[in-house]
Amino acid sequence: MDSRLVLTLLFVMLTGCFMGTYAQNNTTSVTPATSTNTTSSNTNTTSNTNTTAPSSNTSTSATTSTNSLAPNATSITTPSSNNTITNASSNTGTNTTTPPPSNTTAAPTTPAPLVPNSNVTILNASLTKDNCSKTQLCVSQPSGCDPSSGTCFFLGAQRQGGQNFRFSLAGESDGYVALILSRNTTQGTNDTTYICANNNSVVKYISALLNNGKLTRTTLNVNTVRGKVSGKKIQCQFDATVPDSSSTTTRADTSTTSFSMSVSNGTYNATSDDLGSPTAQIRTNVVDLSNVTATITNLVSSNSTNTTTTSAANAITIQQSLMQALLITVGILTLSWL
Repeated sequence: MDSRLVLTLLFVMLTGCFMGTYAQNNTTSVTPATSTNTTSSNTNTTSNTNTTAPSSNTSTSATTSTNSLAPNATSITTPSSNNTITNASSNTGTNTTTPPPSNTTAAPTTPAPLVPNSNVTILNASLTKDNCSKTQLCVSQPSGCDPSSGTCFFLGAQRQGGQNFRFSLAGESDGYVALILSRNTTQGTNDTTYICANNNSVVKYISALLNNGKLTRTTLNVNTVRGKVSGKKIQCQFDATVPDSSSTTTRADTSTTSFSMSVSNGTYNATSDDLGSPTAQIRTNVVDLSNVTATITNLVSSNSTNTTTTSAANAITIQQSLMQALLITVGILTLSWL
């Protein structure tokens, strides 16, 4: 036999022996496949030996089968461990429901009425018109005069909040100057009156109501009164809660702070503490005290101008009538001489 053929047969025989020995001494095992969200892991072989791996601490079972090429193989694969991967989601976030923003607007707080206190302290600085039409509503006579440098009647009104105002009052008098608030241009119907009197060169504050030209003392919501007297010049400043001007059927405006204002003066007897009837130096149309740019007309000066104009017109008419009568008389006499 050819030696090459013999060597080939020997090689084949040795290879078969080697494979048989390898099958007897080695066990082929398969590790169970693990995947997320998998409830069982199966390894199938051709062996008839099946081992069910008990599950531990899991809700799934794993079945493992082991096959060997040799019939006498006794090795068994290790049962599935407790390392079964369980797909679990962990939510650590806190679901917080945020309420929608509220559309409710808080109602504005209305300042309370002032507590009455008529004590007077010294007014160190003179009143001025500097803040007129900026932070305060002003009226004066003569128009545009400045109480800090001239002789005039002056009133300034500055809103503090709600019905509360700060008033600046100036004028000339041997007795008193007063601010009168009326709900219409006809004064003298229970009108609120704030009085600063010259009490032996010191300001004395008095609250009153004006009815038919007569002042009746009362208590009004006034405090923080300051004042000074220099000769006949009286100046005072005070905070006051004005009445609701819409609380009566005689009002002339729907605003709660609309009044006709009057700056008046009158006599005051420091000995008897008597007040004379007021004489208006300024009386305005009905205006909203909170409107610093409101148009104001001094009805007192307007009436005076109208009276003067009417008198002058009447005088001219009479003069013209006399001239006409004189001409007619002269004409008649001339005709009679001819």
